[in-house]
Amino acid sequence: MSKLMISITHAKDNTDKATVGFVVANASVASGIETVIFLSTEGVHLCQNGYSDDIHEDGFAPLKQLMDDFVEVGGTIWVCSPCFKKRNLNENNLVEGALIVGGAKAVEFLTTGGSSISY
Repeated sequence: MSKLMISITHAKDNTDKATVGFVVANASVASGIETVIFLSTEGVHLCQNGYSDDIHEDGFAPLKQLMDDFVEVGGTIWVCSPCFKKRNLNENNLVEGALIVGGAKAVEFLTTGGSSISY
């Protein structure tokens, strides 16, 4: 089975990149590819309930809907642990499907046949 990691490093600082990352992730998982979103740097904000509620880029579905759809069809959201801690985010406020992981998890995914694209 093919594997794809989509690294999203943006949130409200670049809503276009955050949105397109999830659009591509949805296309990937819909194609039967094992798909993981890796949120890092500013992208970790997306793991917090309510944060993406008002993000809606013209021409795309609202970001919250894209995120919900991704998880609903089996996508996985990994959140960079050091990035999460640096921003003092709330571990009890994670969106559905989000899991805080260390960088070793991403390395393992990529070194066992996964490809990566970044936004």
